[in-house]
Amino acid sequence: MRLDDHRVVITAAGRDFGRTLAVRLADLGAEVFLSARTLAAAERVRDEIRGRGQQQVHAFACDLTDPASIRDFAAGVAGNTDRVDLLINNGSRYLDGPDLRSASDDDIVDTIASGATGTVLTVKSFLPLLLNSDKPDLVTMVSACGTAGHHRSEAHDAFYAAKSAQAGFAEILSKRLRPQGVRVISLYPPDFDNPDPLSGEWETAPREATAALTAQSLVDCIVFAVSQPRDCFIKSFHFEQV
Repeated sequence: MRLDDHRVVITAAGRDFGRTLAVRLADLGAEVFLSARTLAAAERVRDEIRGRGQQQVHAFACDLTDPASIRDFAAGVAGNTDRVDLLINNGSRYLDGPDLRSASDDDIVDTIASGATGTVLTVKSFLPLLLNSDKPDLVTMVSACGTAGHHRSEAHDAFYAAKSAQAGFAEILSKRLRPQGVRVISLYPPDFDNPDPLSGEWETAPREATAALTAQSLVDCIVFAVSQPRDCFIKSFHFEQV
């Protein structure tokens, strides 16, 4: 499945799974608009992708805890395109520690702001560009931590709170945006392996039933969902935890 003629926005694409998404979706033919908290981080990934022969990639700074930064990111993308076909909310700060008192107030605020408020404001800012598309899709990387009753992660309570907020936001968006043709898709992965997409390990990572979930499978799920006919609204992907 290819993503030619898709214009894709990815938040927090300067490292980890966001970088993986940017590299892999560009390889599939998408024009990618990627952001990271610092412009230098976004430009590093942009240059890696351009080094692979895909020139339709653009780098922006975006701090998901800063409303003005989010607005500037959307304005920058709008200066390059009149539509966005796929918005991937990948950005959300992880905070470790099962003891509520283990994190500072500032860390808690930053975690909830990036995952919850940042996601809401990103969708708000990019919605006009999504509505200009004839194939608009909105994907949010939630987490198993956003599933009701989940308790197996060592993540901090604030991270659970942020992910629960993302899940609730996606649920209501799915209902309210469907009449406008926007598909809202959420992924709820547990911890997963994320090999470097530019290394040989990407092709050789174990993907048997007994292995941990891989970034390859998450990318495959996203591509599968957005490649379906427009009457097929896949709301969410939930995964068994090994």
